[in-house]
Amino acid sequence: MSNTTNDTFHITGLGGKRVLKGEVKVNGAKNAALKAQATAVLFGTPLTLANMPDIADVQKLDELLEAMGMEITKEGKRKRTYNARHFSESVFPAHIAKHIRASVVATGPVLARTGKVVFPHPGGCVIGARPIDFFLNGYKKMGAVVREGKSAYTIIAPRGGLRGAEIFFPKVSVTGTETFMMTATLAHGTTVLKNAAMEPEIVSLGNFLKESGADISGLGTPTITIKGRGGKLLRARSAYTIPGDRIEAGSFCILVALAGRDVTVSGFNSEELDALLFMLEDMGMNIEKEKRSVRLTAGTKTALKSASFTTHEYPGFPTDLQAPMVTLLTQSEGETTVFETIFEGRLRYTDELKFMGADITLMDPHRALVRGPKALKGRTLESPDLRAGLAYVLAAIVAEGKSTIHAVSNIDRGYERVEERLVSLGVDIERVHQD
Repeated sequence: MSNTTNDTFHITGLGGKRVLKGEVKVNGAKNAALKAQATAVLFGTPLTLANMPDIADVQKLDELLEAMGMEITKEGKRKRTYNARHFSESVFPAHIAKHIRASVVATGPVLARTGKVVFPHPGGCVIGARPIDFFLNGYKKMGAVVREGKSAYTIIAPRGGLRGAEIFFPKVSVTGTETFMMTATLAHGTTVLKNAAMEPEIVSLGNFLKESGADISGLGTPTITIKGRGGKLLRARSAYTIPGDRIEAGSFCILVALAGRDVTVSGFNSEELDALLFMLEDMGMNIEKEKRSVRLTAGTKTALKSASFTTHEYPGFPTDLQAPMVTLLTQSEGETTVFETIFEGRLRYTDELKFMGADITLMDPHRALVRGPKALKGRTLESPDLRAGLAYVLAAIVAEGKSTIHAVSNIDRGYERVEERLVSLGVDIERVHQD
């Protein structure tokens, strides 16, 4: 994959025509892979991860872990073995950590293993306020001392290790749930996570931790209980296969709804995408669901029927599909309301869609009114973040004329060589490397 910050996509739009056909396979889930990498810190034996996506965020987290003493052996693009036998470093390299939001999920495992962790404020996409107070408060409840400096946080576990605690999340947090689930596996005593997230990636990771010696119950419910191992490291009994990326799958499904004739999206658990698939069906798409794939064909009408939606924690409509879905609504018949409940400021990207010709009115930082269908015109855009960047690609594909999308590195963070898979479906897209 390309890591070049200045890469651009050149896209010749289809002008609203439905021509895409074929099959596209999704890769391992970005969000599951990053948490599995952090989990390696908890193991006393080598941990092998299979079906790893070859994306920028995974590479960055590998770089951070290696700098802290993790030994990583790569077997092709999809399999890596993590050996933490010499892992003892507690300080995150700031020049790496501040550029990747996922680094925060490793703070708990490092604290649990070494008794201390020092890290800068996490980086990543700029999509509104993403405070880490509940991480700090959670570590305090487990007995740690938290010191906030000008450039970094220093957290020190109590003598003998972290202690089990009851932790209530004031707002459902996937990253928070995963972080404390991992951290608590090495603590002393029992930890209870309340108002926990229920995403499939959490259940998958939790089940693997159980296979490796962790005592976890309540996965897939709002209350997860972890009985700590008192500092005893986990032992991998098998490789962990990263599940297929349901967000990537959903992005391709939305593309098919925009410009597809007959496309199969495969390599993921289709049941995990029901919130989107039922919505697309109601809008007029024909959908044939199999366990590991979905076939989508266009209905008889030129434009789909619009549908309002509200983002919500799983099993609701994923916030990470909000931007691609808004792009689809610009091409659908009717007036709809989009309510983004997870992140403040995640609708800022809509200004660029309006620049392309979309009729979108922002009512407040969380709500947008979308009227369609409106023909889009090719433009030069800059990807502001991972999901909005992909939405711009979709908009450029359905638009009339040529578009140039800059800052492709943002899209590379979560979509592996997306242009190659788009070309296989019939999209006219080219990655141009800039020096």
